[in-house]
Amino acid sequence: MFRSQKGFTLIEIIAVLVILGILAAVAVPRYLDLSGEARKMAAQGAIAEIKGRLSQAQAKYMMANSGTAPNGATLYTYATDANQFGANLSNVGSDFNVTVGSSAPLAITVDKVQNVSISPSVTGYFNAAGD
Repeated sequence: MFRSQKGFTLIEIIAVLVILGILAAVAVPRYLDLSGEARKMAAQGAIAEIKGRLSQAQAKYMMANSGTAPNGATLYTYATDANQFGANLSNVGSDFNVTVGSSAPLAITVDKVQNVSISPSVTGYFNAAGD
């Protein structure tokens, strides 16, 4: 009567549980690492956005000043002056916490993405043509 019964033995079930445990132990840290890497890549995208705004402000400055290139401090002032270019360098959306330095080279730092801290912060630099 016992030989005709179908099912898994206790050893087979334990073997499957051990395999699932190993897979979970490998997969969960990789998933958490993926989230951190995605935040860092998003921060690099925000830095690229700020660099684009600075490049555009630099071009506009040079057009308004007979081709004279601004240095970093002048570019920062020009880029953030509402009467001139008026770019908001610290606002690339509500998902990022961005700070931009005002001396050459302009340091652009993102330390939070979607209110989650990035450690270490992601920093990029913009060298004005006049530096």
